[in-house]
Amino acid sequence: MPAWRDHFRMLARYNAWATERLLEPHVAGLSEAEYRRDAGLFFKSVHGTLNHLRVAEQLLWFERFARGMSPQHALNEEVETDRAKLAVQLLAGARAWEPLIASWDAARFDGTLDYVTTKGVPMSLPFAATLTHVFNHGTHHRGQITAAITAMGHACPEIDLVWMLQAEAKAK
Repeated sequence: MPAWRDHFRMLARYNAWATERLLEPHVAGLSEAEYRRDAGLFFKSVHGTLNHLRVAEQLLWFERFARGMSPQHALNEEVETDRAKLAVQLLAGARAWEPLIASWDAARFDGTLDYVTTKGVPMSLPFAATLTHVFNHGTHHRGQITAAITAMGHACPEIDLVWMLQAEAKAK
């Protein structure tokens, strides 16, 4: 298996693993008021940030990578009001990346991703670097959420990549 594919499959596993550990029990344990209050995040609340992750990671980037489509969504769009449904959608979407990546041939990683931005601008970017952005973006916003939850006085999980790698090594 090509090195790029292995690398991005690992990042996809990490994305799903970290999302799952953050959502349950940590986000799920927040009161409704804590979950929706302005916590000073770029997308205001934990709910707003999770909706942003759903829009960016799944409704925009996944569609661009998987189907070559460029749907139009506002980055702050609330696509799901129900927090339990949003959590299910986030997990399902995070888990969809690894099989997609596994299906690509090695040459795909050396190509470009052509899409139209949310502002309607045609764009062509290096495929592997742009895929790196998708997973880096998720890590960034999960970090914001963990900081907000900690500031609210709650514990947060260890969701560093090495923790997943250590768990996988122990499972072998």
